[in-house]
Amino acid sequence: MIFGPTALRDAVGAILAHTTRLPGRVIHKGTVLDEAAVAALREADIAEIEAAWLEPGDVGEDEAAGRLADALAGPGIVRLRAGTGRANLAAGPAGGLFRADAIRIGRLNGLHEGITIATLPDATPVRAGELLATVKIIPFAIPGAALDQAESLARSTAPLRLPPFRRLHAGLVITTLPGLKESVLDGTIQTTAQRIAALGGQMIPALRVAHRADAIAAALARLLEQGAELLLIAGASAVVDRADVGPAGIVRAGGVIAHFGMPVDPGNLICLGRIGTVPAIVLPGCARSPKLNGIDLVLRLIFAGEPAGGAEVAGMGVGGLLKEFAPRPAPRAGRQAPPPAPPRIAALVLAAGLSSRMAPRNKLLLAAGAGGPMVAQVVANCYAAGLADVLVVLGHQAEAVEAAIRAGVPDRPIGFIRAETYAEGLSASLRAGLSALGEDVSAAIVCLGDMPLVSPEIIACLAGTYDPDEGRVIVVPTCRGKRGNPILWDRRFFGEILALSGDTGARALLRTYADHLHEVEVGEGVLVDFDTPESLWQGA
Repeated sequence: MIFGPTALRDAVGAILAHTTRLPGRVIHKGTVLDEAAVAALREADIAEIEAAWLEPGDVGEDEAAGRLADALAGPGIVRLRAGTGRANLAAGPAGGLFRADAIRIGRLNGLHEGITIATLPDATPVRAGELLATVKIIPFAIPGAALDQAESLARSTAPLRLPPFRRLHAGLVITTLPGLKESVLDGTIQTTAQRIAALGGQMIPALRVAHRADAIAAALARLLEQGAELLLIAGASAVVDRADVGPAGIVRAGGVIAHFGMPVDPGNLICLGRIGTVPAIVLPGCARSPKLNGIDLVLRLIFAGEPAGGAEVAGMGVGGLLKEFAPRPAPRAGRQAPPPAPPRIAALVLAAGLSSRMAPRNKLLLAAGAGGPMVAQVVANCYAAGLADVLVVLGHQAEAVEAAIRAGVPDRPIGFIRAETYAEGLSASLRAGLSALGEDVSAAIVCLGDMPLVSPEIIACLAGTYDPDEGRVIVVPTCRGKRGNPILWDRRFFGEILALSGDTGARALLRTYADHLHEVEVGEGVLVDFDTPESLWQGA
């Protein structure tokens, strides 16, 4: 690639290096200049620009990013649409445990300075739609030979994987000693059940036995008979040796001990064994706490079907210090701030419209496909995507719409707000909804009540793509390159949206803030709404 100053008379076909703002127009960096763009620059009295020219064999940034991301994507990993030299990889509908091979990613990043691949940490649990990795080509193009080499290496080594979590049935043996409070036992059972449920598993009712090896062995045998695929032992006293009571119970039940201890704090005192092919783990004392500790790291591997033996545990030392503790707070004091709270993303469901094209019926109360009222499907999809804050804007036939949603999405903390001037159009609904969101809401996904085919996975993908630090503050879904709904807006744009009037949505701002916009390629549901009886029948 050739880079440098270019006279405007020679600029047709060049790639603009820096965004240039002109009266009434913005030409973004990376734009291949055509005659019209050059004419606009000339009218602004610009005689020279910084530009890039591709040489024979070079591959443009978007194509290169997309091709390399395709080579990295494997089962369960979705490649999103490439733009501005970037192609993101996200978790598919199942989610799972993200695995990244640091050595292989390092080799790829070392092939050419224009190739950059950034990922989440290895062994990170992720949900559907969460961002896993980003491929960024810097800047504008790379040699085709380097890209070919990178694609070949990525496909042959598979440095990124996303094994899904399995729905394992887990059994817990909890031992007792005189003086141990029942509340402690109850708390341990509850905390363990929450850990298992968070990974998609199910708990068999826990067994309480005396703190003896023979009692533990008998309880383990009973749990195996009940179909346990994972065995856990919570001792009344922490395990301190391979021959302690808990490990001895595993051996008496016909099992073996594979590894004792781990370089993770809290979580050092853990014992890994198995009975046949069923993992059997003596929990560390810290497992009574719901806070992140060593058992969480081991359970993630087991639920994802990954090896979880001595070698894997030994490799957890780097990053294994999970807490501060009293004897040595000073060396790290002032160097590590508390982790920031995750952004709070709300769903704003617009359900106030007059439904004039479907009159006299209110389309939001009609069923689309096999589901119930379409507006209830939209709200249910928002909750299924993992959004805790869902606010519905009501207007036309407000009581009937609210009742349909409450019946279709029971036992959810749905918020409702009325747009008193809803007849003025879409802007009235936006004003009412955004004004009602709490100050702690970082961004809002504006969902239309007549788009029930926008799946929970799509909504989760929009939320997972949002990242103010990376400039992804407006997230727009696309299908085959065409923009759809819903759109995610960072809070910084709320003020301008509130200033809109008439039947105008916030989409008018997309052109103004093109630099802040990030598109994600998803399914066709983002293009399908139901405005007429014909469209409703076609979608059924």
